[in-house]
Amino acid sequence: MAHGKKARAIGFNHVALEVGDIDEALAFYGRLFEFDLRGRSKTSAFIDLGDQFLALQKGRTQPADDGRHFGLVVDNKETVRRALADIGVDTLPGQFLDFLDPWGNRVEIVSYDNIQFTKAPNVLRGMGLSHLPKNETATKELADKGMALT
Repeated sequence: MAHGKKARAIGFNHVALEVGDIDEALAFYGRLFEFDLRGRSKTSAFIDLGDQFLALQKGRTQPADDGRHFGLVVDNKETVRRALADIGVDTLPGQFLDFLDPWGNRVEIVSYDNIQFTKAPNVLRGMGLSHLPKNETATKELADKGMALT
């Protein structure tokens, strides 16, 4: 490697999921989550997550995901669990709340209060989520890294 400093990875701008049909994907995810669209076309749609987004792109051809997944942070994990049950989507075995969407994308639902991931106060405010707390474990993990919540 050349002499010099390496770039530091600092987060995710977006995650892109391949789906079979954009309208069907928006309908599916709309039954699970409240969201606004950042934009859309015939072959893609962008679900707004404040300072990030979930991109849905037409063209899924590979088989269902197994271990490969992403963690989608939500304000209320149990609400998602109930919504999945209401629409007949089975959760996957294991200790986490994972499911496969109709195109085989594996999604893990993660509760905001229970993890180190933190939205900046201005982003939470803009999303109408300033009230979201962190539990004691997440707060300690952040403080131990010099990222204490103020």
